Amino acid sequence: MRKTFSLVFALLMILMLVLPGQVQSSDLKVGVVFSIGGLGDESFNDAAYRGMQKAVEDFDIVFDYVEPDEIAEMEDHQRAFVEAGYDLVIAIGFLQESGVEAVAMDYPDARLAIVDSVVDMPNVASLIFKEHEGSFLVGALAAMMTESDTVGFVGGMEVPVIHNFQTGYEQGVEYVRPQVRVLISYAGDFGDPGRGKELAISQYARGADIIYHASGGTGMGVFEAAQENDFFAIGVDSDQDHLAPGYILTSMLKRVDVAVYNIVADLVEGQFQGGVHEFGVADGGVGVTEFTYTKDLIPQEVIDRLEEIKQRIIDGTIEVESVHD
Repeated sequence: MRKTFSLVFALLMILMLVLPGQVQSSDLKVGVVFSIGGLGDESFNDAAYRGMQKAVEDFDIVFDYVEPDEIAEMEDHQRAFVEAGYDLVIAIGFLQESGVEAVAMDYPDARLAIVDSVVDMPNVASLIFKEHEGSFLVGALAAMMTESDTVGFVGGMEVPVIHNFQTGYEQGVEYVRPQVRVLISYAGDFGDPGRGKELAISQYARGADIIYHASGGTGMGVFEAAQENDFFAIGVDSDQDHLAPGYILTSMLKRVDVAVYNIVADLVEGQFQGGVHEFGVADGGVGVTEFTYTKDLIPQEVIDRLEEIKQRIIDGTIEVESVHD
């Protein structure tokens, strides 16, 4: 009996001799705390889920998630994953910033990641995007396609990250056609399609024939308004073009799926690092869709010029200002 115990103890000691920061993928567990609205938003959360699904396919990991109903729940869910021994906890969305900061401070050996916010802690990977660059592209497209010289923007909550979408869009419009007017409205919510529809109809009544939204589930109302009133909308985060085929000019892709997948891959490879991980046009972190349902409606010269503008952003000829600068 004593010999058996000694053998088991020896084996356990060998298994524990893993270099700090190295995680065996067969033991790796990742917990994701989604943002308000949860899965099925056809946007931010769904993009993160796609990234995790690909990680599950490529790596031998365990993946669990929660969908909070209230902001106040988010920190508790983060703590629960950490206390349960999860190797990485990913918080989706800037609303989780204070929770991640508190959890990271209380558990300095835990590994956390947050999308769309910067938490300056050594054990937190901050996954942020140059949404202003992608928004510049769709603003340029809107300016080239508008027939009324008026376009619109519907935001969710008035917070820095959404202001970054707005300012990028405005810069893109101005770069192509300074005379085009940009109408700005905020719903104050990321999950109110009725309010999104109301704001879009109001902008349409004031002359906007193309409306870009950065408002999560609220944007579903923008799409509904576009279909009912025969104007173009522009989607955000994920490829939303299929939600209203022919009425969504394009979507500004924000590759949350790539960011989530990459941070899991880093963990599997023992390369997890805290700090800022930024994704922009140059590395495919933001961009536009392939115009699956609208390519016949957009002149080739417009598509060519948009590609030229993209290359100018990449080579630095065009510098898109961020609200964070």
